[in-house]
Amino acid sequence: MQFSSQPSPCQLLQSTAFLGREVWVKRDDLLHPEVSGNKFRKLKYQLSTLEGKQSTLVTMGGPWSNHLHALAHAAALGGWPAIGLVRGAAGLDSATLDDCRQLGMHIQFVSRQDYRQLREDPQAWRRHIAAADDSYVWLPEGGSAPAALRGVAELVDELSTELLPDVIMVACGTGATLAGILAGLQGRSRVIGIAVLKDAAYLHQEIARLLQEAGYPAYRNYELITDAHHGGYGKAPPELRQFCREFSQEFGLPIEPVYTGKLFHALRRLQQAQVFRADERVLAVHTGGMQGARGFIG
Repeated sequence: MQFSSQPSPCQLLQSTAFLGREVWVKRDDLLHPEVSGNKFRKLKYQLSTLEGKQSTLVTMGGPWSNHLHALAHAAALGGWPAIGLVRGAAGLDSATLDDCRQLGMHIQFVSRQDYRQLREDPQAWRRHIAAADDSYVWLPEGGSAPAALRGVAELVDELSTELLPDVIMVACGTGATLAGILAGLQGRSRVIGIAVLKDAAYLHQEIARLLQEAGYPAYRNYELITDAHHGGYGKAPPELRQFCREFSQEFGLPIEPVYTGKLFHALRRLQQAQVFRADERVLAVHTGGMQGARGFIG
């Protein structure tokens, strides 16, 4: 797979009563038709080093994981066998897993306890793969490895000096995309991360770890909002679903309730609380992941 693409476009959402201010959107959902959004950026340098090598990719995710879906496409395009360790009981199914299987990814289910160990121990995956040798390459949950930050940092490079915003907002699952944006900004502007899962204060440590391991300074020009998760990861109460429908109708811009819906809902809440100055340029990153919206039909 060739990891080259045109810069993703920026779209201006004109000020309306719905959001209450003008907002720029970095349309990373348009970077690649299948390897969507921030997953393309996070996987770019992790996989480019494997081109021409006989590697087997091993990763982890839930039944609607954007990362699993993106990696299955990238592996198919690059000619690499891939294994997905999926949280859940055997027989669990989803449209995402169906796509992964059709693309050639082998799906292997693990218990919740084993899944936690996969998060905590970078070598735990080897216990689930028979005869894993050096040709097997582990990619952590969400593709959130230090090498991911370099790809995400290029998002900032694509913004012209004139368009460099005062505030960049992004949804946070593992913290790697936010860390990559900090790396690209090099201390400029400020970043607001919207945590999409409960009890997410630990992401501060993850962001610091990723920056350090990737060789970047300990940038702290960011804020992490941890009370905009709407009940937790993958939770989509009726009010949030309605917001996503109204937002998409208002601006002709598709969003979903797991990541981007929570991002723009929080942005509207912050605007209503007058957190932004009137003269501040605000840019929100659309990180893609629309395939996961299939789990919230209706």
